[in-house]
Amino acid sequence: MAIFALVDCNNFYVSCERVFNPALEGKPVVVLSNNDGCAVARSAEAKAIGVPMGEPAFKLRHLVERHGLIMQSSNYALYGDMSERVMSVLATFAPGAEVYSIDECFLDLDGLSVPDLTQWCQHVRATVKRWTGIPVSVGIGGTKTLAKLANRLAKKSPKANGVLDLVSHPAWVEVALKRTPVGEVWGIGRQYAGHCGVHGILSAHDLTQAEDGWIRKTMGAVGLRTVMELRGVAVHTLDTEPADKQTTCCSRSFAEAVTLYDHVHDAVLTFASRAAEKIRADGLVAGALQVFAQTDRFRRDQPQFTLNAMVRLSPATDSTPRLIAAAISGLHSAWRDGYAYKKAGVILIDLVDPANIARDLFSPPPDTGARAQALMNAVDGLNNRMGKGAVGYGLVAKGAPWQMRCGNRSPSYTSDWMDLPVAKA
Repeated sequence: MAIFALVDCNNFYVSCERVFNPALEGKPVVVLSNNDGCAVARSAEAKAIGVPMGEPAFKLRHLVERHGLIMQSSNYALYGDMSERVMSVLATFAPGAEVYSIDECFLDLDGLSVPDLTQWCQHVRATVKRWTGIPVSVGIGGTKTLAKLANRLAKKSPKANGVLDLVSHPAWVEVALKRTPVGEVWGIGRQYAGHCGVHGILSAHDLTQAEDGWIRKTMGAVGLRTVMELRGVAVHTLDTEPADKQTTCCSRSFAEAVTLYDHVHDAVLTFASRAAEKIRADGLVAGALQVFAQTDRFRRDQPQFTLNAMVRLSPATDSTPRLIAAAISGLHSAWRDGYAYKKAGVILIDLVDPANIARDLFSPPPDTGARAQALMNAVDGLNNRMGKGAVGYGLVAKGAPWQMRCGNRSPSYTSDWMDLPVAKA
């Protein structure tokens, strides 16, 4: 019998902030998206005072004085590093683990010899909390979908105390299904939930009673697999080997809309450099590059335009100078004056292992020379030691209008030597 556990970090971004700033404990805290735009994470206290997910920051300012709401700028370098620490701890507890997202991990508990799964999961929770400072909840089910459902209820129910085991207590499965709105089922989504509601299917239990033909017709084969999982048939297995990466993207929304070519040029140069670092870290090269810039789609009072250009790279490369040159070439060819650009980005496509680079008679030699490799290694090494952007190509002015707004970002305590916490006597 398959047994899956889903371990989910509670209010992950907020929890990361609290690890290094205990003064935030017990207070309403939200973490804002890039450019301090909207709430992307909320503490339980913030939810209690009515902060909805995705609420723009300017609409929350009245809660700062009224309820003491604290708004933190996002620090994804910190969150990514803390996620790796949590996942490495979880991997020690089970023979198989699938990192599903930055704050979620499936564990394969099949064949694990423990007398009490709930007690064992409480031990897992306590260990993660003690070693990383991050609180987690655990849901256990005979399928990944049921484990996901159990995790949702484990968070909401005070009686569960952070752990809900639907395998050792099979009678609880029907109760859990009835307490879960159909729109909260993993993989259903808002559109399918609307179709279900029209036909009187309001809970996960209602969905399990629907006819297979109707489910397939309404939600397709994927929807039918989800329903099979809700019925206790394990369709999805643990994915312990992530698929090969095909693309990588570096993009940002600007703090302010910009109209000058030079501003977008500097942003694209920065994004191409960062994307090049990413694929080198993964040991890949790119066969094509896409550069884009777009206006603010929410400003209907302004002219709208999306700039988009594709550049083929022959041979495929991970060289920062070549990728920057390709990105700037694409930007220049597609540039249009007269628009206020709010976002830009660079996407590297057709990622492959350098050993599998396709060659043709007219291609220049690949970037595999000792000098080229040594240069990239030196640049990456300096940036790793001294912080991102310490060494790069092109001079980008600090405080440019396209650069992100992050007025209340916490230090990168775990990934920057200059931000290490200091203990004072």
